[in-house]
Amino acid sequence: MRRPYRPSRRSHRTHGSRWTPRHRRVVLGALCLAVCPLGLPGALGTPAASAASPAARAPDRLVRVSSEVFRLAGEAGRARQRYETEVREVKEQTAGVRRVARQLRQQRIVSSALREDAGAAARAQYRTGGFTAAKAPAAASDDPVELLGSQSPAERRRELLAAALGETDRRSRELAAREQAAAASWPAAEEDLARLRAERRVADRRLAAARGRLDAMARAAIARGRCEPLDREKFTAAAGAYGPAAVDTAGAAEEAEWARPVLEYELSAGYGDSGASWARGHTGQDFAVPTGTPVRSVGAGTVVSAGCGGPFGISLVIRHAEGWYSQYAHLSASFVAPGDQVLPGQWIGLSGTTGNSTGPHLHFEIRTKPGYGSAVDPVAWLRARGVRL
Repeated sequence: MRRPYRPSRRSHRTHGSRWTPRHRRVVLGALCLAVCPLGLPGALGTPAASAASPAARAPDRLVRVSSEVFRLAGEAGRARQRYETEVREVKEQTAGVRRVARQLRQQRIVSSALREDAGAAARAQYRTGGFTAAKAPAAASDDPVELLGSQSPAERRRELLAAALGETDRRSRELAAREQAAAASWPAAEEDLARLRAERRVADRRLAAARGRLDAMARAAIARGRCEPLDREKFTAAAGAYGPAAVDTAGAAEEAEWARPVLEYELSAGYGDSGASWARGHTGQDFAVPTGTPVRSVGAGTVVSAGCGGPFGISLVIRHAEGWYSQYAHLSASFVAPGDQVLPGQWIGLSGTTGNSTGPHLHFEIRTKPGYGSAVDPVAWLRARGVRL
């Protein structure tokens, strides 16, 4: 009688290793020792030190993007200046060509009149047989001196006509040469103008793209709840000649006790304005400026708060002497933090469009308290301190 087949436990042991829990722990430990030093992100649950998180990379990227805005703003400004200079030169050249053409027409009219006058004098001389005195003598005279005396004024007139005609012809030739030279240089001027116009457009597009990136980074910082100030030294090194170092030094040396919050601007919404954007009226003065414009402290003081979100977006409040406070809102980045001391004219941030904003601008307030609800007219306040907007 044949026995039924029963698999033996030992058969597995003879054809392979025994995978006990202890063996699995040893093998996994060996794999960890081999893989973890490679720095693979998330390998076996261990994050790699070289794989920095977006939040860790954000400050350096913000420095790079914001300094790029300054560099491109300088390039765009220079391109715009070169283009405007060329436009002025082309306009002056055009006006010069028209002026020369007008003078040439006038000279030709004068030349034509002189030629006609000279022709009339020559015909008169021919009819009188060479004697061109204004009035013929009443009786024949044997004195040749008397005859020559009566003819000398006519000869003098012919000499003057000939000299004037020669001068007008010379002037006409000179004007014609200038007109021809201006016409020859016109294509080159048009080509230069077109090239500078294209350079300006490229620079403006690159600047607009950089400003868009800075706005996006500001919104991302608010979404993370981490609106950290820019590293001033890194920003100055990256921005080069456009960095805040020179401006801060100038601000420290300013003789005036108070300064404008921005240097180049257009005033938009004013204090007390009403509209759908403000439930109880506008509480400050808006300065229409593009994203990345340097925002300056209006006076010496201490930074008491830095906002990161809400209606004012990225914002700063500075305490000044005699219990006054200034607020700077809708920024894209800041250079200072609470506790920092600032000077008149010192750069404290970059303008933007964070918070409740319909476009890039600086919202500036003067308050009697650090919080919202104690604002006064900032334009009148600055005017009383010698700063006119």
